[in-house]
Amino acid sequence: MSFLLNLGAITPSRPHPREKTFPPTQMLEILDLDRSLEKDTYKQELEALMQQLRSLQQACWETKLPVIIVLEGWAAAGKGALVKKMVNYMDPRGFSVYTTLPPTETEAQYPFLWRFWQQLPPKGAIGIFYHSWYTHVLEDRLLAQVSPERVPQIMAQINAFERQLYEDGAAIAKFHIHLSRKELKKRLKKAAKDELTAWRVRPEDWQQHKRYDEYVQLTEEMLVQTSTGVAPWTLVEGNCEHWARVKVLSQLVAVITEALDRRATIQPPPTSSAQTELLPTEPNTLAAVDLSLKLTKDDYKERLRAAQLELRRLQLHIHQQQIPVVLLFEGWDAAGKGGAIKRLTDILDPRSYKVNPYAAPTEEENRYHYLWRFWRTLPPAGKIGICDRSWYGRVLVERVEGFANDIEWRRAYREINEFEAQLTTSGYVVVKFWLHIDPDEQLRRFEQRDDDPFKQYKLTAEDWRNRDRWPLYDVAVNQMITRTSTPTAPWVVVPGNDKYYARVFVIESVIQALCGELKRREKLRD
Repeated sequence: MSFLLNLGAITPSRPHPREKTFPPTQMLEILDLDRSLEKDTYKQELEALMQQLRSLQQACWETKLPVIIVLEGWAAAGKGALVKKMVNYMDPRGFSVYTTLPPTETEAQYPFLWRFWQQLPPKGAIGIFYHSWYTHVLEDRLLAQVSPERVPQIMAQINAFERQLYEDGAAIAKFHIHLSRKELKKRLKKAAKDELTAWRVRPEDWQQHKRYDEYVQLTEEMLVQTSTGVAPWTLVEGNCEHWARVKVLSQLVAVITEALDRRATIQPPPTSSAQTELLPTEPNTLAAVDLSLKLTKDDYKERLRAAQLELRRLQLHIHQQQIPVVLLFEGWDAAGKGGAIKRLTDILDPRSYKVNPYAAPTEEENRYHYLWRFWRTLPPAGKIGICDRSWYGRVLVERVEGFANDIEWRRAYREINEFEAQLTTSGYVVVKFWLHIDPDEQLRRFEQRDDDPFKQYKLTAEDWRNRDRWPLYDVAVNQMITRTSTPTAPWVVVPGNDKYYARVFVIESVIQALCGELKRREKLRD
C-alpha cells in the first residue's frame, strides 16, 4: 500500500482538468471517514515513513530548506499523538513544536501574525505548528472573537504570509484532520473521564461538538479561501488514528521531497544590466522636489520648538489610545537622517519610543525571510518605533549591489505593500520619509565630515563608492516611491538641502499624520 501520492490535497484555485469539483459546502462531506488500516499494515507503513522522514530531515539541514507543518482539525483528533510519533524518529536539534494558545497580553498588542513570525523555523529546520494562525479564523471566529467583516482581510493576510514564505524557499504542509460528530463526542468523553487527559479538554472543545455544523461551515470557508497553489490543504480522514497518521506522514514526505527536488532544479535568474534611466512611463518624483526651500535660523528655532511641544502632547494621546506608530527614514548618504531623528526624539518620553538602526543583516537574520527581522522589532500598541533604514533596503542597496537577484527585489514591492497593509489595518500609523538632497550638497557634506575629527567616522569608503552609483540609486529610489506609496502608507519626500527646513518638515509631517489618525478614530467612536 503506498500513500506517497497527494491524497486529499486540495487546490481549488488549480483544479486538475479531470478532477471532479464540488461545491464549497461538500469538501468535508465527501471524505470517507470509514477508511482504516489494520494494525500490521499500519506498523509497516509507519516504520518506512518515519525512516524516510528522518532521512529528509538531514537533507533539509544540508540544503538549508525550512519546513513549516500546520496541524489543524477537531479537538481530540489525535494531533498531539501524531506529533509525538513524528518527533520520536527525528533529530531534536532540527525541529521545534509550537502550540498555539490564546495570545498573551504582549502578543495582543501586535498584528495577529506577529507572534507567528517570531516562531518561524530558520533555514534547514522544521517548525511544527500544533494549531496555528488558522485559529484566528476557526475557533476565534466560532467564539465571536473576530468580527465577520474582518474575516476576508485575515484570509488574504494569511495567503500573503504563506506565499512570501514559499517564494523565499520554504516547504509548507497543511493538514486538517476531520472527525464525524459521533467520533468527536466519543473521544471528548473518553478524554474527560481519564484523570491524565481530562485537563486537556477545554470548554471550547465541547463548543466544537455542540456547534458542530457551524464549525464545519467555518472550516469549509477557510479551506476554500486559503488552499492555494503554493500551500494547499490536505484533508485527513481522522476516525481511524492509524489511517490519519499514515496519510499525514505520507503527504509530508511527498511535500518535502518535492521541495527538495524543486530546489535542486532551480536555475539562477538571468543577470541583467543595472537600469540607469527611468522608463518614459515612470514619474521622476525626485526631480520634482524643490530643494531651494529654506528656513532662517530664527524661524527654525521657533517652528521647531512649537512642533516638538505639539508632538510631545500627541505622544500622550498615542499612549492613552494605544496607537502604534512606525516612522521610517530612508535617504541619501549624509542626507540628515540622524539629525532629523534626534530633533524628533529630543522632547519625547524615552519610555515610549525606540530607534532601531538597521545595517546589513547578520548571519542569524540571513537564515530567515528578509522581513523577519523587521517584524521582530515592531513597536507595540501605544509606542513609537523609529526605523533608521528599513525593509526598503531590499529594493535599494540589495538591488543595486546585487545582494538580491532580479526575482527577489521585484517581488519585494508586493511583499512590502502587503506588510505595511497588515500594519495599517491593525491600527498602525506608518509614515515613510525619503530625505532628498542633490549630489552637490552631498559632496559638500562629505568634505565637511572629512575635515571634522569628530565626524570623520561617519564617512566611509563605501559612502564614496555609493556616490559613484548615484544614477543607479536614483532610478531605484524613484521606482520604490512610485510602487510602494499607498493611500495608507504614503511616502513623504523631504527637501533636505537645508537641514533646518528638513528637520521641521519631518516633525510637522508626523504631527499631521498623528492628528489625522486621532480624528479618524474619533469619527469611528461617534
